[in-house]
Amino acid sequence: MLSTIQDLVAEFSSWIWGIPLLILLIGGGLYLFIYSGLVPFRYMGHAVAILRGKYDKVDSPGELSHYEALSSAIAATVGMGNISGVAIAIAMGGPGAIFWMWVSAFVGMATKFFTCTLAVMYRGKDEEGNVKGGPMYVITEGLGKKWKPLAVFFSLAGLFGTLPAFQANQLTQTLVDVFQVNESNHLTAKLLLGLTIALITALVIFGGIKRIGSVAGKLVPLMVVVYLITVITILILKFDEVPAIITLIFSDAFSGKSVLGGALGALIITGVKRAAFSNEAGLGTAPMMHGTAKTKEPIREGLVAMLGPAIDTLLVCTLTALAILASGVWKGFEGDGISLTLAAFNEVLPYNSGSVILTICVLIFAFSTLFTYSFYGYSCLSYLTNAKTGKYYNHIYVVAIVIASVIKLDFVINLMDSAYALMAIPTVLSTLILAPKVKKAAKFYFEKLKRDEF
Repeated sequence: MLSTIQDLVAEFSSWIWGIPLLILLIGGGLYLFIYSGLVPFRYMGHAVAILRGKYDKVDSPGELSHYEALSSAIAATVGMGNISGVAIAIAMGGPGAIFWMWVSAFVGMATKFFTCTLAVMYRGKDEEGNVKGGPMYVITEGLGKKWKPLAVFFSLAGLFGTLPAFQANQLTQTLVDVFQVNESNHLTAKLLLGLTIALITALVIFGGIKRIGSVAGKLVPLMVVVYLITVITILILKFDEVPAIITLIFSDAFSGKSVLGGALGALIITGVKRAAFSNEAGLGTAPMMHGTAKTKEPIREGLVAMLGPAIDTLLVCTLTALAILASGVWKGFEGDGISLTLAAFNEVLPYNSGSVILTICVLIFAFSTLFTYSFYGYSCLSYLTNAKTGKYYNHIYVVAIVIASVIKLDFVINLMDSAYALMAIPTVLSTLILAPKVKKAAKFYFEKLKRDEF
């Protein structure tokens, strides 16, 4: 029975991630990139100033500051997708998959600008008066009640897409690998680790969005700095090989010879899938977090959100990819996911210090994501039912951590990819329809900024 379910999910994932979805995600993002007139990209400095709190006002509606909203969103994106997801991309698609991750990230920045601006522009409220954001509210508030089935569709997909399966699975796998647990004891060890992880996560997520935002705000800078220092050290030690690796990424991007035997279409899909898993642009998760930001200016939150894919994919994922490729262990490596990254770190760093450092990074990355994703699932269930019932999602979430710790990685990846694909359809469609509203608001906002009226 379980084998049949796994096969069905695998087939559905392969089918849904076909050319039509690729056109919607990349084509839609490219359209938004061009349609924006590249205006948001010219205000990156202003986005950083917003992030630093220059325009924060205590009386603004919302729950989180600009910094807390971005930190929480990045806590969800800069996670296992950057450590394990990049390794999976290289294992499945070769070095060329990284190029298509970059392409996806650039158009993803435009997508994030539009989706997160709309999340503030068309916010909703739950029965308890809390400000809520996300594609489901954008659809019902921006497009009207007749579009509600599309909002319900997104929320149902979101219940599965925001499960902690990948993070819990790869975190337990890391600990099992690092501590070299005997293979016959893997299941027991993973189950005990899953229970421990579930307990720690529960202590944070049952405290609500403000506690999640506070914890994420402290964890994110720490985890990014520690990880970047480690990866840059690896690249310094392998500096002579970096130019050749970058050349390989570009040449392999249009051939796919390393793994896929020239299947360029499959290579592009691999890169886009893993980029979507990494930075979530177009999936609709980040707008749920950014929609809670304390601001009266939707464009501001769109600009802050735009920094996400730049930090997540263009910086962190790129450095991870270069470290894995520089180590050389990716050639013919039989494992995948976190095991490949771990092997790469240990290959280059002395005294097996890679295991220790990566374990610390993985713990911080995974837990920060686990804390944040619970809010996304809660938001989806709250929309489908009510705020009181929505809180029960945390119970489901904690149980899912334990289950995900012991199931196969392939099933986890196919399940998450399927849910993400379904979430992307209503998110991108509603964004494309409402894009003129964002462009009009952006023009008005930037004109006021030039006149120094803020």
